[in-house]
Amino acid sequence: MTATIIDGKAVSNQILEELKAEVDLLREKGQQPGLAVILVGDDPASQVYVRNKERACKKLGIFSSKYCLPDTTPEEELIQLIQKLNRDPNIHGILLQLPLPQAIDEKKVLDYISPNKDVDGFHPYNLGRLLAGDPIFLPCTPQGVQELLVRYQIPIEGQNVVIVGRSNIVGKPLAMMLVQKAKAANATVSLCHTRTKNLKEFTSRADILIVACGKARMVTADLVRPGAAVIDVGINRIDGKLVGDVDFEQVSQISSFITPVPGGVGPMTIAMLMKNTIKAAKRFWEGEATSFSF
Repeated sequence: MTATIIDGKAVSNQILEELKAEVDLLREKGQQPGLAVILVGDDPASQVYVRNKERACKKLGIFSSKYCLPDTTPEEELIQLIQKLNRDPNIHGILLQLPLPQAIDEKKVLDYISPNKDVDGFHPYNLGRLLAGDPIFLPCTPQGVQELLVRYQIPIEGQNVVIVGRSNIVGKPLAMMLVQKAKAANATVSLCHTRTKNLKEFTSRADILIVACGKARMVTADLVRPGAAVIDVGINRIDGKLVGDVDFEQVSQISSFITPVPGGVGPMTIAMLMKNTIKAAKRFWEGEATSFSF
């Protein structure tokens, strides 16, 4: 068996085309979605991600403003910028590029982003809405994973889904999304991690195996049930080459579907960010945004 390669780049481009038509209609009404991106420091990977997001905004016709701050920026100055953007009616989404310099309390600063403009879906308010089964903004990478499964018509309902990785960015919110009593969900979900004992006992029973543990090529063929769909969220650099958390060469020979790295989940994260930004703008214009004090 050779797996079908899940082409995240192609799916992302399809979604962006759909979103562009949506933005064009909004702009005809004089309504242009706006996204502010904040980059603190000069991390090379972060700079690449920000450029890709800027390109996506330009392609769709979304207004984009970028704030590049030195890594010596005081935490209070960053908070003041976020509060200013919270009040700006032309900005509907705020993206704070992670990671932040060590001197800045990441969690504290993220909590200052208005839940109405939290297009990354990281604010406790939005995570709580997700847990309650009534989400507004879904975190971008988990949303991208779910969308790939849907677009490739991989069954989710009633399936055994195993997620390896328990981060607040991917593992935990994705588990909550797929276990909901909702469309493209209703799965039985096991949330594992690098400290799970007898990991193979869980992964070998998975109909859908999602790996986001941050350890290069950790998941090998012996951990995967033949015929499983495998989604690799990991990005690691080895000898100048990007690889995932799954041993692609091995696992692609026994799985039914698999995402490559790069070109799998990565492009979907940006597409979902654009989707959330447009949603945030619509909520603002339609008066659905909730009032928050900061």
